[in-house]
Amino acid sequence: MNLADCSSHSATARLLHFGSPGAIYLRRFVGSLHVGRCGSNPTHVKTLRLRSNPPKTLTVTAAMASEAELAASAKIIDGKMVAKEIRDEITTEVSRMKDAIGVVPGLAVMLIGERKDSATYVRNKKKACESVGINSFEVRLPEDSAETEVLKFISDFNDDPAVHGILVQLPLPKHMNEQNILNAVSIEKDVDGFHPLNIGRLAMRGREPSFVPCTPKGCIELLHRYGFQIKGKKAVVIGRSNIVGMPAALLLQVLREDATVTIVHSRTQNPEQIVKEADIVISAVGQPDMVRGTWLKPGAVVIDVGINPVEDATCPRGYRLVGDVCYEEARKVVSAITPVPGGVGPMTIAMLLSNTLSSAKRIHNFQ
Repeated sequence: MNLADCSSHSATARLLHFGSPGAIYLRRFVGSLHVGRCGSNPTHVKTLRLRSNPPKTLTVTAAMASEAELAASAKIIDGKMVAKEIRDEITTEVSRMKDAIGVVPGLAVMLIGERKDSATYVRNKKKACESVGINSFEVRLPEDSAETEVLKFISDFNDDPAVHGILVQLPLPKHMNEQNILNAVSIEKDVDGFHPLNIGRLAMRGREPSFVPCTPKGCIELLHRYGFQIKGKKAVVIGRSNIVGMPAALLLQVLREDATVTIVHSRTQNPEQIVKEADIVISAVGQPDMVRGTWLKPGAVVIDVGINPVEDATCPRGYRLVGDVCYEEARKVVSAITPVPGGVGPMTIAMLLSNTLSSAKRIHNFQ
């Protein structure tokens, strides 16, 4: 920017910082100030000489961007990249643990029923375990299996010293009591973080849960790894599910995060106004493109947990995946956003591996 004092008045100017991205405002007590753009580079360092008595000189670093430039500057929060970094760290730790005490972390995964999406998730988890050196144990049971049979497998895994984490793939068949089955998993091996004691500890200040649910943990980890400040910020969580929404809201408040949190749900009135105030938005509602660009505060950080298929004849599968947030609109407003796919999804599995490693370390008192 060219900053030139075009006034003939002899009066002092003050330099004020304005919170909008890259904007610098100069306020004069008397007269007007001419501000002109210099060159195509949006960031310049200029010297401003003020007509004061005595004369004062200020060096100003100013960035002025057009709407298009601001849109292009929205940072993509790359979950794939961060998840790979975490998997590499886990691989190193698994190898170190094996060499030091001869123990390899083990994860048991149970799949009940024939849901294709659940089978895909289980297959991906097995591949992820293999990629970092974690042993995987898999149990597949038919849709009509008795609940007692599932509980027997869980009991066996609870007692198996080679198993450090147990995951029951959800959803379960309708005839099974999800609460009974999840509660049967030993809290020391509850790497999904859904045991009521883990959730209860998460909700209480000064208490540390053995494990934090993987998807919310992945959301917070993305914010940390990209250096976004959470403490003192206004955060809105859209959705209140037991799997993502509620634990994400708890995570943002406790465990040293200290955000001010609001939950938006299906009964919330004027949700767009509430979301508009948020510095951080985590959306986990399962509605494609529900959150529009007009809902979002300029400069906000958006973590989009939603993975929603929408029909698209141009795609080989006949559909494409989109998030809860209208990406094309949001990226013109926010400072950073996760893509769908490639944002939160890879982080969920990375956090599962991390929890399994942590469990093995805790059980064997390995630092």
